[in-house]
Amino acid sequence: MRHIFSRRDVLKTMGVAGGAAVFSPALLLAQTHHPDKPMIQRAIPSTGEKLPVVGLGSWQQFDVAPSGTEASGLKDVLVKMKALGGKVIDSSPMYGRAEQVIGDLTRDLGINNDFFFATKVWTTGKQAGIDQMNDSMRKMGRTKLDLIQVHNLQDWQTHLKTLKDWKEQGKVRYIGITHYTDSAHSRLEQIIRSEQIDFVQFNYSLRSRNAERSLLHAAAERKVAVLINEPFEQGALFRAVKGKELPGWAADYGIKSWAQFFLKYIIGNPAVTCVIPGTSDVKHLTDNLEAGTGTLPDSAGLKKMADFIQTV
Repeated sequence: MRHIFSRRDVLKTMGVAGGAAVFSPALLLAQTHHPDKPMIQRAIPSTGEKLPVVGLGSWQQFDVAPSGTEASGLKDVLVKMKALGGKVIDSSPMYGRAEQVIGDLTRDLGINNDFFFATKVWTTGKQAGIDQMNDSMRKMGRTKLDLIQVHNLQDWQTHLKTLKDWKEQGKVRYIGITHYTDSAHSRLEQIIRSEQIDFVQFNYSLRSRNAERSLLHAAAERKVAVLINEPFEQGALFRAVKGKELPGWAADYGIKSWAQFFLKYIIGNPAVTCVIPGTSDVKHLTDNLEAGTGTLPDSAGLKKMADFIQTV
């Protein structure tokens, strides 16, 4: 998941992005989500545990020096996320310093155990995988991680066997597999149909709907929780609507921004458990999480959204 700062550019073009606001963690900790707009939650099929439908990705945004301006801004993002009811934070050893930064910042804030930490194993060989996962736990400040996924199916059979053992031993709560390209969807489906796993993560967006052909249905059928990456198509969706206004009927679903338009389409599919857009901006995070509240589009609304995006 590669971050492109296109949403800010679009907002500036539309005249709604002012100067950067300054937030203090103490101020943000005192804020709570509006009680009349709680985050929608969906159950993890294997246990029934519920998760808020919008989380946070960390590719590039959290690969920063552990101290300094960028890390300070990320503290504000994490505190705001907790205040608004967000929970899932997805990372990977592939994401540079992200795991360490997430662990350090949440521990500094005293909120390390308030999130659902999902990370990945991204290496080859059994012992290398074990060493990497132990390192991830150390960096993220946990003795048990909520979810470990085999990143992009790398040596997935080896790591999945280890993960099943770890789950039995209580070292990880949930296990899964991931990828980020349409070409991998059929392989993901084969695996979730043949293996006992809790989560599958893949790409899905308003203009990249290959997952609707079979994969989303298979996940629902097999009772596998779904995490969605690349919801904004690396910023391409924002570039496509740059300078354009939302259709008037978007208000029927409480949609106030293009980000919410894109995210509500994804969440509108009941097979999706949580979508994980990445951001290092408090305003963008707030906007994203609000997509997980209120009315979701029904099948007619989803079709209207898909038809509309083809016209821009």
